[in-house]
Amino acid sequence: MRQMQFIRSNTFLWALAVAATLALFVVGLFAFVYRELDDYLIARSDRMITTQIHFMAGLPRDRRARAVADQLEQDSRHVHYAGLFSARGARLAGNIDRVPSGFDLDGTVQGVRLDPLETAAGRSPIVRTVGRRLDDGDVLVLGRHVDETREISSVVGQALALGVLPAFCLCVLAGAWLSVRAQKRVEEVNQRVQRIVAGELRERLPEGNADDPFARLARIVNGMLDEMETMINALAGVGNDIAHDLRTPLTRARLALERGRTHATTLAQLQEVTDKAIAGIDQSLAIVTALLRLTEIENNRRTAGFGNVALDEILREVCDVYEPIAEDKGIALGVVIDRGVQVWGDRDLLFEAIANLVDNAVKFTPAGGRVKLELKSDDRTALVGVSDTGPGINEQEREAVLRRFYRSDKIRNTPGVGLGLSLVAAIVKLHGFRLIIGPAPGGRVEILACTARESAARRMPISDVGSGKREVDVMATRDALDAGTCRMSETEFRGVTPSLVACASASLLKPVSRFEMWEC
Repeated sequence: MRQMQFIRSNTFLWALAVAATLALFVVGLFAFVYRELDDYLIARSDRMITTQIHFMAGLPRDRRARAVADQLEQDSRHVHYAGLFSARGARLAGNIDRVPSGFDLDGTVQGVRLDPLETAAGRSPIVRTVGRRLDDGDVLVLGRHVDETREISSVVGQALALGVLPAFCLCVLAGAWLSVRAQKRVEEVNQRVQRIVAGELRERLPEGNADDPFARLARIVNGMLDEMETMINALAGVGNDIAHDLRTPLTRARLALERGRTHATTLAQLQEVTDKAIAGIDQSLAIVTALLRLTEIENNRRTAGFGNVALDEILREVCDVYEPIAEDKGIALGVVIDRGVQVWGDRDLLFEAIANLVDNAVKFTPAGGRVKLELKSDDRTALVGVSDTGPGINEQEREAVLRRFYRSDKIRNTPGVGLGLSLVAAIVKLHGFRLIIGPAPGGRVEILACTARESAARRMPISDVGSGKREVDVMATRDALDAGTCRMSETEFRGVTPSLVACASASLLKPVSRFEMWEC
């Protein structure tokens, strides 16, 4: 019974419906061809006997009988009838016994029943007949049997009817094959989905090599499963990470309170204990706040605030904020900025991302070092660079530093919770920018953006398309797209350097097709 389930499938039923429709079409075609062919053959026969009677009527009286006899002698198929009668009705020549009763002799073709001589055919058929009374009183009657038209029409009908059966069978077999094939693919998909539901997150739907709807749907679902697996794997360790990072400040706060309760005897000692406890609680709140902020950005809740953003103003503000900090640490902060560079995005988020990168550069650069912040632009692109003389990030850690709470062993003693670059990566992803980490020692951060003279455009939402591929609708100049400045890889996007690549927009820009990120 399971093997016969395909009979109830929509594919087979559709094929059966197509086969029935084809059969009805052929039957209708047969009826149409039969009727048209029958009318054509009868009309041709009528024209033939009408031409013949006009020819014989013009002959001299002594040659008519011979002409009738010659026509009948040349009729090897015995389909012609002819008769020459006197004014009184006596047969003078031909194979018709008498003039049909009630037959009009006005030269019009009629279908009448003739009485042929027994020697002619031994039958009294209905024949297409024309009669005419001649000038000398004689009557000339000519007829042609149309059985041959019926035979030709019958042959054509049989050919069409024979064509219906193999076509019908072919449609049914094709429907059965397609139905069984689709049923097998659906069954395989069901089995894999059941394994995924059972917890095998690495399982994927079969895509195949064909570019059919099943394969395209499988690629889309596999892309979704890739994202789900990444998210679940990230969530699997986030609880431990949060517990680990919250335990330290909370433990310090608890120990400070316990010591204060036991040893504090003066107001100054109590204030010192309270300050330590508050510092531990503030650090815990900072971790929770950063996590909430990161979740908000990753859930795309800030896209409503997008607009044209002046990158040169953001860089000046970041420089103003971190210049005193750098001076206190003995670090030279250099700035080189071009004017009038704009991108499409959220100003506060971009400020936060760039500030995080500059903060890292200042934090990890030793005293006497240098941090450089620059913004350069041309007709199509803008480049924001943040470079320093600090230790940088090793190649082996370039992806790890983007994970939440990750802290390298060599910076364990440096203040921080390990969420700065994760926050930057989330902002980069929200804007469709590009994040790249430069080689150690030292570091280099770049923001590459497609620019425009006037900024007044909109940003479209991100959408997953399939396994290993993501598309982001953006606004960009045609020249910039032709130059390939807005194409990047998923691996680069996930953070090979703190660099941002954005596609800007302006009122003079028009929406372009797709901004693509392909996984290497």
